[in-house]
Amino acid sequence: KDNTGYSLRDLFIGSEGTLGIITAATLKLFPLPAAQSTALLALASVDDAVRLLGQARQGFGAALTGFELMAGSCLRDVTRCFPQQSLPFDGESAELPWFVLLELSDSESAEHAQQRFETVLGQAIEDGTVADAVIASSAAQSKALWHLRESIPMAEKEMGKAIKHDISIPVSRMAEFVTDTNAALQQAFPGVRHVIFGHLGDGNLHYNVARGDQWSQDDLLARQDEIYALVHDAVHAVEGSISAEHGVGQLKRDALPRYQDPVGLELMHAVKRALDPHGILNPGKVLTAMQSTVASKSRP
Repeated sequence: KDNTGYSLRDLFIGSEGTLGIITAATLKLFPLPAAQSTALLALASVDDAVRLLGQARQGFGAALTGFELMAGSCLRDVTRCFPQQSLPFDGESAELPWFVLLELSDSESAEHAQQRFETVLGQAIEDGTVADAVIASSAAQSKALWHLRESIPMAEKEMGKAIKHDISIPVSRMAEFVTDTNAALQQAFPGVRHVIFGHLGDGNLHYNVARGDQWSQDDLLARQDEIYALVHDAVHAVEGSISAEHGVGQLKRDALPRYQDPVGLELMHAVKRALDPHGILNPGKVLTAMQSTVASKSRP
């Protein structure tokens, strides 16, 4: 999952308005699934989450429509900031470091969905991949589980501004990245908090850094360029992307040449010059002005 610049196959998708203007769109509709099953699963490690993803893909195939990885600290932040919500676990399970929200969308029937769900999750619990599980028994319970996940950004905002990273990591190297980058951040910026959640199925991670008790918000933000560089270097080292879904915009524009292949970057500049020779389409985004608007110097 890589949103760092232009897709040369699907050129206008993700170009952030720098190559043209959308004047119409056609939507393709799909039928609603016959049944959906949702579960919140407690795990001991990211390695277990990756193992569970493999089991879910093998057991569910294309019917696997949700696989959200969340640090336990994120969900506990949600319950502290919004007391009307609660984790559906007791004791040690509620304190485990990682959780997965899993969703199956079945095209056949509720019975078929339940059977597949029980088979895959039962095996994962039996082999120790999953430490504990809560399966939604109604649409309302499923909605409540998703609300926990969707409330993480709101809880993060309640606790102060964080330094956010929208990155993607090869799934096979996800545990390595989280362990090593967490350690590197603690060594360089002792006491910062790791706010980690995302869509493990496509390797997309929201790897955010919050101030914790030892930092003021101003002190943390004063070091944000150093934190960006540390995290993005770590992403690059495991062959990931510094922008998974939110694009480059202005925030990552100047960092792009550090991590993008030079040949690919020059191709992007050539496309920009060909389609927008005067540099009038969303100027200053994605690509640096030096190369992308050369032709604009001769603008009448």
